[in-house]
Amino acid sequence: MTDAHPTAQPERTQPATTPPSAAAGLASAPPAARGSARRYRQALWLLTVRDLRVRYSTSALGYFWSILDPLVMSAIYWFVFTQVFHRGKVGEEPYIVFLLTALLPWMWFTGGVSDSTRAFIKEAKLIRSTTIPRSIWVARIDASKAIEFLLSIPVLAVFVIATGAHLHWQVVLWPLAIVLQATLVYGLGLIVAPLVVFFRDLERAVKLVLRFLFYASPIIYGTQALPKALHDIAAINPLSGIFGIYRSAFFPSQLDWKEVLASVVVTGIVLVVGVVVFRRSEHRVLKEL
Repeated sequence: MTDAHPTAQPERTQPATTPPSAAAGLASAPPAARGSARRYRQALWLLTVRDLRVRYSTSALGYFWSILDPLVMSAIYWFVFTQVFHRGKVGEEPYIVFLLTALLPWMWFTGGVSDSTRAFIKEAKLIRSTTIPRSIWVARIDASKAIEFLLSIPVLAVFVIATGAHLHWQVVLWPLAIVLQATLVYGLGLIVAPLVVFFRDLERAVKLVLRFLFYASPIIYGTQALPKALHDIAAINPLSGIFGIYRSAFFPSQLDWKEVLASVVVTGIVLVVGVVVFRRSEHRVLKEL
């Protein structure tokens, strides 16, 4: 796919850091603002589709690669903690469903943040030659990873049916978790994408932090398994509340509203910091590219 479509309409009225959800409340916005937001969404959709096509067009397995990694990881942890070692109160039964309800959104999170470190460097020529808001190069990564996550839900459903896991009413809270996670990944992307342009070593540092965060987040365990002294510390991690919402659809006891509230607050702070960092560094980024 060429880049003619995204550059067809100059984005002179669109702020560079408008998040993908900025279309809310457009009914009362001026016609120019509505048109600008509509063009932003169209460009975002075109770039997202392009990313997905490029990623899977040369692969024979295509979509299955996006779910193979979490499936293999789940199989390994399931075998280790259920067949080799007695895991105690680390998780709930069926443990494979317990793992997948956190591993699948984790793949979205780690993939979105990791890819955001190359959001500007990888598309440097295109970014310099277009006038669309530069934040869209971060938003498209978040959007493509979110679509991959949504496409992985049927795989989770297969394991739910196969293991006899029960679905509870808390599944209606999934949209909240999806919005929170999309906002969190977008905010972090706005921070790391421009900073990596100035500090190239930050890309490797982010990968190390993500590796640490994997074990610091309730993925192979639940926050209820932690000592009480660590509960408040775990709540600071916004992924604790988000993963708790996902898991509550099958394990209601995993839902902790204190963690959810902390996730909302931390995610909001990350988004604000991301917008500020992006605005202050955008012009210098263009000079460095």
